[in-house]
Amino acid sequence: MRRRLWLASWLVTVVGPWVEAAMGAEVHAIRPALRVTVVYNNVPHAPGLATAWGFAAVIATGTDTVLFDTGGDGPTLLANLRRLGIKPVSIDAVVLSHIYGDHTGGLEDFLARRPDVTVYVPRSFPAAFRRAVARHGARVETVSGPQRLFANLYSTGERGDGTREQALIVDIPAGLVVVTGCAHPDIVAIARAAHTYLGKEIYLLTGGFHLLGRSRGQNRATIDALRKLGVRKVAPSHCTGDEAIAMFRAAWGEDFVEGGCGAVIDVP
Repeated sequence: MRRRLWLASWLVTVVGPWVEAAMGAEVHAIRPALRVTVVYNNVPHAPGLATAWGFAAVIATGTDTVLFDTGGDGPTLLANLRRLGIKPVSIDAVVLSHIYGDHTGGLEDFLARRPDVTVYVPRSFPAAFRRAVARHGARVETVSGPQRLFANLYSTGERGDGTREQALIVDIPAGLVVVTGCAHPDIVAIARAAHTYLGKEIYLLTGGFHLLGRSRGQNRATIDALRKLGVRKVAPSHCTGDEAIAMFRAAWGEDFVEGGCGAVIDVP
C-alpha cells in the first residue's frame, strides 16, 4: 500500500507537470488566430440570445479585443454579451462603422460599464457625437484613410460618396478577414479596397452586405464579383437580406459560414 501511495505521489509530482505542459502546448497550438463573435444581429442563430435590427461583433485576436459596432440598443447588446460570457472590461477598443443608430445605439450603455476605451469613428462623424463619447471618459480617434489600428487590425478608412463607412480588416496567416457593418459603399468595393490595401487574399468576408431589396440579377453580379476576387469564405447577415443570404449559401457551399446572432467564427 505504501509503495502504491509513493508511486501515485511520484506520478503527480513528476509526470503531472509534464502532462500539463504538453496539454497546454497542444491547446496553444490549436488556439484560433482570430475569433469573431456576433453579439448583436437581426438574423437569429444561437438559441437564448435576443435579436434586433442592427449589428455588433467582438473581434478577438489573442492580443487585442475589439467591439465592432454596438447594435441598436444597449440592453440587448449587454444582455447578449453576458449570455455569451464576454465581459465589457475585456474589450480594448470600439470601432464604429458608420453613424446609423442600428450600429451606434448601444454605445452609451456600453461606455457606462467600460468607459476606459478608445472609440474609433469615421472622420465624418458629427462633432457632437464625438463630444458625447468623450464625456463618458473614452478617447475618441477619427479615421479618414486606411490605417493600422492595432498590431494586425486595420481600418479601410471611411469610404463612400453617400453614407461614409469604414470596415475592419484583420491580417492573419490564413489571409484577410474583412468585417463590414452595412457596406453602404458597396460590398465589392470594400472587399477590393481591403485586398488592394494589404495585398493579400480575403479568407473571410462577414457582416452586413447591404443587399436587401435588390434584384436576383444584381445579387448574382455581386456574388460573381466576389468569387472573381477570390473571397474564400463568406458569412453575410444583418442587411444582406434572406434571399441574398440563400444565394451566398448556394454559391459558397461548404465555405458558407453562418453569421447570425451568437455565431462564433474561429479562423485558424
